[in-house]
Amino acid sequence: MARPHWREWWGDPETELGYIRDMIEGRDTTQPFIFEIDGRETGYIQVWFVKDQQGPEVVSEYPWVVLLPLDAVGVDLSIADGDSLSRGLGTKVLQAFVRKLQQDGHKRILIDPDPANLRAVKAYRKAGFREMDDLLGRTGDSLLMEHKVTEGVS
Repeated sequence: MARPHWREWWGDPETELGYIRDMIEGRDTTQPFIFEIDGRETGYIQVWFVKDQQGPEVVSEYPWVVLLPLDAVGVDLSIADGDSLSRGLGTKVLQAFVRKLQQDGHKRILIDPDPANLRAVKAYRKAGFREMDDLLGRTGDSLLMEHKVTEGVS
């Protein structure tokens, strides 16, 4: 998390690790995962539950969270190695993770990149996410995108 491409879009590594510790120890319902490709740890992905992010601490920093559907889940991810960026890994991992979430019964799947992170936005579009038009311009440094689920198709 101290790598430059992580630091650009994520917070201070110690603070971020504290959040992950809260997840692992059950103080936060967000579920963290290390993902592997070909048996090699390749990155980090997490799923968070909108209904559990409605408290004053989150809302004070991200007031737009109250505009989100309560049945939705959000996803965040990062590729571990900067040399692996722009090679389609994020798109593939996100597509696989979305399939897993759908199999688990989630129908509304969101992601909220910084709109300036054009590489991520492009990867998320390729993975089937689209901007939430009703929230454009209302979410500060987050671009809210939703995976468009079609019955029987992912």
